Amino acid sequence: MTQPPDLLEVREVAKSYGPVVALRSADLSAAPGGCHPLLCANGAGKSTLVKILSGVLRPDSGTIAVGGKQVRFGNPVEALRAGIAPVFQDPALVPHLSVADNFTLTGTDRAAVRPWLARLNLHVDLNERVNALPLALLRMLDLARALAHDPQLLLLDEMTAALPSDYTELVFAVMREWRERGRSVLFISHRLTEVQQICDRATVLRDGRAVDTHRTAEGGEARIVSAMLGERASRVDLPMAERRSAPAGGPARLEVEHLAAGRRLQDVSFSVGVGEVLGVVSLEGQGEDDLFLTLAGDQRMRSGSVLVDGTPVKGRHPIQAIRRGITLVPSDRQHAVLPQRSIRENLTLPLYSSLRSWGWINDRKERRGVQKAVEELDIDTRAADAAKQLSGGNQQKLTIGRWLVGGYDVMLCFDPTRGIDVGTKHQIYRLLRQQAAEGRSVLMFTSELREVPLVCDRVVVLHEGRIVAEFPAAAADEETLLHAMHNLPAREAS
Repeated sequence: MTQPPDLLEVREVAKSYGPVVALRSADLSAAPGGCHPLLCANGAGKSTLVKILSGVLRPDSGTIAVGGKQVRFGNPVEALRAGIAPVFQDPALVPHLSVADNFTLTGTDRAAVRPWLARLNLHVDLNERVNALPLALLRMLDLARALAHDPQLLLLDEMTAALPSDYTELVFAVMREWRERGRSVLFISHRLTEVQQICDRATVLRDGRAVDTHRTAEGGEARIVSAMLGERASRVDLPMAERRSAPAGGPARLEVEHLAAGRRLQDVSFSVGVGEVLGVVSLEGQGEDDLFLTLAGDQRMRSGSVLVDGTPVKGRHPIQAIRRGITLVPSDRQHAVLPQRSIRENLTLPLYSSLRSWGWINDRKERRGVQKAVEELDIDTRAADAAKQLSGGNQQKLTIGRWLVGGYDVMLCFDPTRGIDVGTKHQIYRLLRQQAAEGRSVLMFTSELREVPLVCDRVVVLHEGRIVAEFPAAAADEETLLHAMHNLPAREAS
């Protein structure tokens, strides 16, 4: 019996941006009825390959075949007609248009998308403007739009990175259905436990080429990390910084008292000690956004107070928060990076006022600060002239590195490792622990519960805008945190 052709077959696809080689020689195949993960470190060419497969970019060389027929896409519409529907890492929706207008803009039939909105439990007014909706809902709307085209190949790029557990399970249900229907899913995720849970055969990219393809059950996480990072794998380990509980009677750097803000946050009080990393976890929409935006001065508080080293902070504008030493690293790097500007400009832009001397920029101080940030975060400088040419992980490093140049007292990190590879995650873990060891304070929200004992000293849990639990990080396993995040009664010791 003749074996049916692979639904997708990619051979020796290459793409360069001037002197920067994004893809060197990528190979990939996806069989009907399978879920195939694509794994790589940031900067290995994943985003470029996704854009080529979805018709956004044209390759410089190589071949792509869909269902055994060679194709060459000139635009995303041609990729859709060939049966490839992508859900990109960042929402592909025009923010100032309504949901309905976004569907119309991409030729999506509303009658076809409505059943998927119901299947995915998405209760949304189609006349609502996109910029009024939370990120998790936007990701799910992108998925519903892709499914409405009934694709043969569903391409999910970091689909679950910004999703709470209930939405993630819905995505997994869709992936299982697509396999059962003889279709295929190309799944890109840096969450290796998800890959092993849902997928069959993995392809690993490194330095722009495929270096390994194997069944996900073979070799486990260690094999995946080793293939992704190559020689770097031996240098990637868990942070070894000594953990401690909240310092009894020790000095508090950040004090939050009876804070209420936004639509969700109600009467929240906590403190972050000098040299401490305090974690925050919650389900989606429990007030975590309001907390971080308010502390960063981007949203006004309704009541309560915020103090740094005992001095009240009037959080009416981010500039006031920065002057008091409070800085924000957002999860959405697109809101923080200047894509057309150089690495140097991105690292020093918010700090020019502190680099001035009699009206001039102190070039020597600037160069030292930039070099320190580049070295400590291992920022890829091959595309130094424009941040938009950097991988997502390197762009996120810029959002952290700019505060290393000029200094800070309290760093607010909102899901800083979302959508980046395991090697870069561990670099950020080590950096945050190093910053704490040097006497700075960090407040970090994370959607990856496994990060809490790796990075934090303590963790607090938000539910419906209030803190409902607090644990030392060493005791904060995933089961304990999930229990508290749903505000269930504390488990009895066995």
